[in-house]
Amino acid sequence: MSNEYVWSRGIRNVRDVIYQENSPTHKVGLVLEPGNWEEFDPFLLMAEDFFQRGTFGMHPHRGIETVTYVIDGKLEHLDNKTGGGELLSGDVQWMTAGKGIIHTEDPANGETVHSLQLWVNLPSDKKMTEPRYQNMRAQDMPVRHEDGAIIRVFSGSSKGVTADTKNHVPVTMVEFILEPGTTVKQDLPGSYNGFLYIIEGEGTFGSGNTKGKKGQVLWLERGIGAEQSEVKILAQERLHVMLYAGQPVGEKVVARGPFVMNSEEEIVQAYKDYREGKFE
Repeated sequence: MSNEYVWSRGIRNVRDVIYQENSPTHKVGLVLEPGNWEEFDPFLLMAEDFFQRGTFGMHPHRGIETVTYVIDGKLEHLDNKTGGGELLSGDVQWMTAGKGIIHTEDPANGETVHSLQLWVNLPSDKKMTEPRYQNMRAQDMPVRHEDGAIIRVFSGSSKGVTADTKNHVPVTMVEFILEPGTTVKQDLPGSYNGFLYIIEGEGTFGSGNTKGKKGQVLWLERGIGAEQSEVKILAQERLHVMLYAGQPVGEKVVARGPFVMNSEEEIVQAYKDYREGKFE
């Protein structure tokens, strides 16, 4: 039995479409609103930002990972663990806050950065893990080439093309750049929960050919346990879309500001540790 046959039995449909309108004066906003913990699991929130230098100051995190994808511009990063660095268009930074980190992301002087930042929950046994950074350069990531398609794999795999990104929670993160009329399929474990975010263009998605356009989040229906599944994407015009899917953590979420833990007591301790300088 071929893999193609197995995957064809589990082509996922789109279960929900979310669209966030940006006003002419406000172009910093949440694409995935916090609070939908069970629905989004293992993801917590996602923001699409258009911002300039000085928008975000130094701030702490504990209990999560942040995944920052730079769509356009030069983003400088500063933190109290590694010193910092910079990200360019198409780059991704996978930051594990773990037990605590203090950082800021700031566009270079004169730059307006357009970015997506996703928060990934950490399971209880990884909440207090050591912080780490993975800076993934667009030109260095594995690429799956098909006619009319460039498919870049930042985490997980795509039809056998695999990234070596380290994950505390298994996550597939794949970028699709498709020419009009191109159809591609992306394989996913049936247990993964996931969504697509359309950066540019229009297309149809899933087994029901659900229409999607720029600025929309398309949540995929849940798969079945250990079975493989597949997501179908058809570009009606030039299409730039991100896919994020991961293994649900399945634990209680208690979130306060930049800290995401499993109980109120752990949140209180996080603020206490931060005030006492234990994130340094």
